[in-house]
Amino acid sequence: MKGIGRCIRKYRERAGITQEQLAEKVNISTNHLGAIEREVKTPTMDTFVKILNVIGAEPNEALKEVVPVVWKEDISMLEEKLSELTPTQRENVIHILNLIIKEITA
Repeated sequence: MKGIGRCIRKYRERAGITQEQLAEKVNISTNHLGAIEREVKTPTMDTFVKILNVIGAEPNEALKEVVPVVWKEDISMLEEKLSELTPTQRENVIHILNLIIKEITA
């Protein structure tokens, strides 16, 4: 998942902890932590939770920066509403949305 490494680095630096200190406390290599922060590797859930605990970051806060929760809720709501429409109505809505997107990005 993109953004996790940047998030970890940000919270680690805020906590005033070096990569070496964090890696030692989480029981992973410094190279592995560096790869996570550079987003070359994705941490396991277990490692991610350990890192958050050491750097004092709340999981919800950390993930909020990575996963736009509100956006997903909006999409779910729109999907639900679209599923209640007839195929023709859905096509009309999609056409209108495409026109709006074209207009605001022009």
